[in-house]
Amino acid sequence: MAPTATAAVESASASPTFGLTLPDSAAKRLVKAGIDPTSYPTRPQKPEYLDQVYAIRSEYREHVDPGQRADRAKRSLLGAASRVVHLTAHIGTELHGLQLAALTDAQKDELALLVAERSVVFLRDQDISPQQQRALGAYFGTVEVHPQVPQVPGVPGVTVMWPDLQIREGLRPASFRQPGGAARWHTDLVHEAQPAGITHLHNDTVPETGGDTLWSSGYSAYDKLSPDFRKFVDGKRAVYRSAHRYVDRDDPAAGPKFVEREHPLVRVHPATGWKSLWVNRAMTVRIVGLDPAESGTVTLRSPGGVLRNGAEPRVLDLILNYLYDVYERNVDIQVRFKWSPGASALWDNRITQHIASWDYEGNEPRHGTRVTSLAEKPFFDAEAPSRREALGLDK
Repeated sequence: MAPTATAAVESASASPTFGLTLPDSAAKRLVKAGIDPTSYPTRPQKPEYLDQVYAIRSEYREHVDPGQRADRAKRSLLGAASRVVHLTAHIGTELHGLQLAALTDAQKDELALLVAERSVVFLRDQDISPQQQRALGAYFGTVEVHPQVPQVPGVPGVTVMWPDLQIREGLRPASFRQPGGAARWHTDLVHEAQPAGITHLHNDTVPETGGDTLWSSGYSAYDKLSPDFRKFVDGKRAVYRSAHRYVDRDDPAAGPKFVEREHPLVRVHPATGWKSLWVNRAMTVRIVGLDPAESGTVTLRSPGGVLRNGAEPRVLDLILNYLYDVYERNVDIQVRFKWSPGASALWDNRITQHIASWDYEGNEPRHGTRVTSLAEKPFFDAEAPSRREALGLDK
């Protein structure tokens, strides 16, 4: 007797891939690394309660940025590269002739400094296993083990980036009009007590057409502000929230709540000493110390009173809205990367926002793995220069 449609659906949902076929290049990479594709991916036990999430990595961790140890001229790294290409004036560098899995410690330090200076660094044709990717992430900082998303079996902290799986699981409804997911400007893990530093995304499978990722520079966003506006935002603090919501044990009737923490609106990178504007539309929700009347706030609702993506109506700070726009609308401080199979991107969440283009609409497979290294507790230094001041670009 043929299986019923209901049985087929239940069988697919019981599969680790929800019935999807792992792209061939991804499966080959896993097998080469000694990972069984049939058990791929694994899923964490998701926390349900707000206090559980606050308790994750709640204790202070000492962090020394590898870029602070580096030779400022980066002779070991750049000397070993066959070509170094700065993709734009302000953000983005592509290195040729290097393998991330074979870097020396000195080269890793210099790579961390290059990422700190150029915000995002790209390398194509990388032969790197999930285990090697994790080891590199651990060199840059504490590897974040995400409590919500699929992981590579046996390699905690290596997150599976497979949009088709997210859509199949119902975690990321997507359409041409509302791509959802990473198709909006954001910075990763801003709600952490010590948020993300360097993230390394390796894509083994990419669409032939489309699927680019864009990054925008926080250094240059800060430099876009007028001198008087910089003085206004310097030293201010803002509230940053998580991407997911959780039940408050003490007030379950209130419904799920976000994790929220305060951080500086302008932070300083420890390796460069430069100021960066640190906001993003998705997760920076208000500036501390400003009354609604002082900042001029509005409540955003779509026609009919319902917000896009099912979000609740919230008050939007007009000052924050302007700061979001500085990141998002100035194309001269952005870089757009066209992926190729086996390419890696390493970016610094302390000084960037990013967004993925879903223009391929799921018509071709895309798959990769991501490792994020957590860094220091964000700090502000009034005496720190901006990037343009430090480099003498306004003389």
